[in-house]
Amino acid sequence: MPTVQDSRWMAQALRLAEQGLYSTSPNPRVGCVLVADEKIVGSGWHRRAGEPHAEVHALREAGVKARGATAYVTLEPCSHHGKTPPCAAALIEAGVARVVVTVQDPNPKVAGEGIAKLRAAGIAVECGLMETEARELNAGFFARMTRGTPWLRSKIAMSLDGRTALANGVSKWITGEAARLDVQHWRARSCAVLTGIDTVLADDARLNVREIETQRQPLRVVLDSKLRMPLTARILHQLPSPASGESAARGAQPAGGEGKMLIYAAVHDTEKIAALEKAGVAVCVLPDRNGQVDLPAVLRDLAQRGCNEVLLEAGSTLNGAMLRAGLVDELLMYVAPQLLGDKARGMAQLGELTGLDQRVNLKWQDVRQVGNDLRIIVKVENV
Repeated sequence: MPTVQDSRWMAQALRLAEQGLYSTSPNPRVGCVLVADEKIVGSGWHRRAGEPHAEVHALREAGVKARGATAYVTLEPCSHHGKTPPCAAALIEAGVARVVVTVQDPNPKVAGEGIAKLRAAGIAVECGLMETEARELNAGFFARMTRGTPWLRSKIAMSLDGRTALANGVSKWITGEAARLDVQHWRARSCAVLTGIDTVLADDARLNVREIETQRQPLRVVLDSKLRMPLTARILHQLPSPASGESAARGAQPAGGEGKMLIYAAVHDTEKIAALEKAGVAVCVLPDRNGQVDLPAVLRDLAQRGCNEVLLEAGSTLNGAMLRAGLVDELLMYVAPQLLGDKARGMAQLGELTGLDQRVNLKWQDVRQVGNDLRIIVKVENV
């Protein structure tokens, strides 16, 4: 049974894992602490895909002190050869006596094999300590591995009466500077930022991370059924240069290295697609039976491209469509202390509900003040 001390060391490992919040995708965020004689002899965290995993950093720091130590790892040690050697084998070779992990790795390439190899080598393994915290930290990775779609988080800035813009479309700015800066951190941790063409046309949106330091920019994704994207849009002229040194392993981007922006369309407009691709944009045509972009197919495709977390920044039409389709996992809402009235635009077009059984049920996760606004995080329960 885990002890109070075990919880203490695992909490330290989780804090280390959080340091990879903005950089590890498409890999999970993982931390590791090696403890001997009630002292940390080695620690590490996974910095970015393609580089050594958390266990390797901790073992390198511990050296010979790893023999007989207990390893606290925030996810089951990997058991397969990828871009780096398997961590389970490294722990066995180092001679650790005990391994405590939060949860089994959902990756089918691991899925309990790491734990099995450790036990077969005579190492005591305990699993389940602080599992909830570990799953929260890697909600996107677990979603992609278990259901084949990313964790979709919808960001909404609104008034206290749930309005996101005036009837004429004016929305800058409902929330304050502190809230807008906070959004940049959520963009930075996301593999992709997703919006609809109407938002691009109305706001000339850029969807990039600004005003804070980040090791990578998220993939910018636009749903544009009829390929109405203007070739003069700002979003097309701020694509990172291929010479920047960023690679697919360091962040989510279209498969094959086509660029840093992706448009999903519902029509095959050969001339417009060629012009967009010349501008460095990847275009993927995924129509549904109604001539619109197939929303579930979009999320499945983003998962195949390595996206763990996707931040939806859109208007009420796309927000409503995603909610009605049961594709939103979480709402990230910034609520300003103001009223815009019943003629202003709402947060999501859900249509008329004729029974309470049709409502969208939410679960409170976090409420805090950011500047003069409230930031409310709720999970969508009926997805």
